[in-house]
Amino acid sequence: MLTAATIGMLSYAGYSIGWAAVDVMRGPHLEWWAELGLVLFGLLLAIGALLVRVRLPGGLAFAMGAMLGLQALAVHTATHLASGLTPQIGRGVLAFALVAMAHTAPSTPRG
Repeated sequence: MLTAATIGMLSYAGYSIGWAAVDVMRGPHLEWWAELGLVLFGLLLAIGALLVRVRLPGGLAFAMGAMLGLQALAVHTATHLASGLTPQIGRGVLAFALVAMAHTAPSTPRG
């Protein structure tokens, strides 16, 4: 479960960074600070995912903070793209599932 949560967090981070890069290349829909925020919080989530994987105390809280930052920027993005509430609910459910998987994973590997 811990590996799946880590891969999920790294994928979410990569998606956020990739979306910002593609948006800048195509002609930005967001302000420069919002694009920079997506990249910054994506990098923080990638670091947080690695901290979660090695079970560093505070690593899960670090990753949760990065996901909350990405969620806040997603709300800002939704107003510019008029995408509505559905993607926000999806991101929230994904973040909750990733945190739950990381939190409930056994602390010692089975085998």
